[in-house]
Amino acid sequence: MLADIEKEFKNDYSQLSSQCKDYVVGLLDLCRSTEEVEAILNGETSSEDSYEDAGRPPLTRLKLAIKYELKKFVAHPNCQQQLLSIWYENIPGLRQQTTGVKLLVVLAVAIGLPVLAAAYWITPCSRVGKVMRSPFMKFVAHASSFTIFLGLLILNAADRFAGTTLLPNMTHHQQPGASQMKLDPQLLHRTTTTPFTWMEILIISWVTGMIWAEVKEIWSQGPGEYLVEPWNFLDFGMLAIFLASFSCRFSAMKHADIAQNYVYKHNKTLLQLPPEIHYFTQARIYWLPSDPQLVSEGLYAVAVVLSFSRIAYILPANESFGPLQISLGRTVKDIFKFMVIFLLVFLAFMIGMFNLYSYYLGAKQNDAFTTLEESFKTLFWAIFGLSEVKSVVINNGHKFIENIGYVLYGVYNVTMVIVLLNMLIAMINSSFQEIEDHADVEWKFARAKLWFSYFEEGRTLPVPFNLVPSPKTILGLTTALKSQLLQLKEKCNDGKTETQLTQLGESKHSGFGGSTSPTRYQKTMKRLIKRYIIKAQADRESDEITEGELKEIKQDISSLRYELLEEKSQNSETLDGLLRRLGDTSSSSL
Repeated sequence: MLADIEKEFKNDYSQLSSQCKDYVVGLLDLCRSTEEVEAILNGETSSEDSYEDAGRPPLTRLKLAIKYELKKFVAHPNCQQQLLSIWYENIPGLRQQTTGVKLLVVLAVAIGLPVLAAAYWITPCSRVGKVMRSPFMKFVAHASSFTIFLGLLILNAADRFAGTTLLPNMTHHQQPGASQMKLDPQLLHRTTTTPFTWMEILIISWVTGMIWAEVKEIWSQGPGEYLVEPWNFLDFGMLAIFLASFSCRFSAMKHADIAQNYVYKHNKTLLQLPPEIHYFTQARIYWLPSDPQLVSEGLYAVAVVLSFSRIAYILPANESFGPLQISLGRTVKDIFKFMVIFLLVFLAFMIGMFNLYSYYLGAKQNDAFTTLEESFKTLFWAIFGLSEVKSVVINNGHKFIENIGYVLYGVYNVTMVIVLLNMLIAMINSSFQEIEDHADVEWKFARAKLWFSYFEEGRTLPVPFNLVPSPKTILGLTTALKSQLLQLKEKCNDGKTETQLTQLGESKHSGFGGSTSPTRYQKTMKRLIKRYIIKAQADRESDEITEGELKEIKQDISSLRYELLEEKSQNSETLDGLLRRLGDTSSSSL
């Protein structure tokens, strides 16, 4: 934005931006028919810009409004009504149903998702296929699929809800109830812990489907548009961590299989193995910190947390949770802004306290501030009141160093806890109040963004059913390949191509020259602009005179009075001069 580049004119640019936003909202207010609303939302469309689906408008102008965050325009009732008609496309009767009926539909779709996916594969153009392509049904199907994925993440740890039977210091030979594993004395412990379970295989299929969906989204939108949406960063991070976790787990399983094959090949007991093979017989507490399976489990835990946080993406669909999700997002932005000042203060005290106490390792009541890691831990937990005052006490009586430590530690607590944390709380309260004051507009804008992600053609089948190509996809690929081959064939004939281009150019020029009559879009917009001008003039005439305008009128009257008095005095002087001249002339003539 120019306001961010030319700071000296920021207020002027912001005022112009507000006027433009009010102008487009005013045009929507003056719409008297659906045709006029569609003209504003769709823009000028030619015959080539056919609707993606039968009866579905392109909403070109509305896409720009969402891109540039014209929230009042998007949240306008006329705009929301148009979006609702598209949202419940092919299922118009569901719009008037109660919340209970809609919940039953969601539950039925979640249960019958495999059947609906199979029906769409077989007959994508049938009644079921049209219903599945409805934005509402796509949203329900994708939300149900993601809910099932979260359920799989929970069930994957169900065998450890009451505590694991295989303790960290035990192998499978010592595990109670593992009689079948004990029958094979050459079976390595790691061979029993690394293989994927059937639940984990289902999770991998879901993750693979989500990766494929993200690849298709990047291909259709382009990297630039993809990186604009913050949720895509969360998706990318979640899937990348899942992929890294599964890769580490597969690496651990591969190494365990190699070790197991070595044992079977050389027919050795577990006590006769070389050290690099004997490592795979040890219990968990003896594994290396960099063991691929440990790394896999750590990454998997982070990915699970990110997966559950992904639920916030669908919250704007609900009127109660939508504003809360928007406030949460604004709070995260405030925290990131606050982190700049926080890190500067934190880094300054961390380095200062470390330099002060790094020479007293072993000469303090605890190891606080003696290493950089301990300095970080002590200052971080001090924010929450979990660090002790004795962290600055020295045992050998160096009071000057100890007093400096007390002062620095006290200043740190005052600065961080009293000043900066309260500043952060004030920022969060301000952002929340700003959202609360415009809760309806903010929620409708966020809901429109969510709806638009399901208006695009494609992405009908949810994860993991999108991994199997449907006949519609195969037909589309065949058609695209055929068109590419035809284009290559036409390029071989240069003379024919040049003739076609010449004819095309002549037809376009003749078309431009002959189309003098205004289009329906131009007529509609001209009519709306006339209404807007007439309304603005009427409002200006009917407005009451304000106090400022009264002051301007008084100033104009007083200035006019002074001008009249000055002009009167000048005229009097001129008249006196003329009378004197007349008297002199008459006396000389006598």
